[in-house]
Amino acid sequence: MEQHKRVLGILYVVSGTLQIVGLLIASALIGSLIPFIAEQADPEGQWVFEWIVPFFRTITIVIVVFFSIPSIIAGWGLLNGKKWALTLALILGCFKLFSFPVGTALGIYTIWVYTKENQAVAQV
Repeated sequence: MEQHKRVLGILYVVSGTLQIVGLLIASALIGSLIPFIAEQADPEGQWVFEWIVPFFRTITIVIVVFFSIPSIIAGWGLLNGKKWALTLALILGCFKLFSFPVGTALGIYTIWVYTKENQAVAQV
């Protein structure tokens, strides 16, 4: 069971890191394209771009704070054998179920590891 926790920890660290990198790339891409698009817009429509850019930055920060950083923390905890880490991974795994296909697989694997761990504890 410890091997599965280790694999799960590695997957959570990689998942959280890739989310952060992907969001940074998407944010940079959107941030660099918006001025060109805004240049072509009507003067009456400029207010939309003044609203969209901060909105997307806020969404990016929220995703990083609520999903990516906790994924890295859960992975670190699982790799270091912390008791709370599997519970945090289970909570995050439930959210990851909606992220098809990789997040769904990670969520299912998390739930499987959690149930097997609880079965092993119950048998002892």
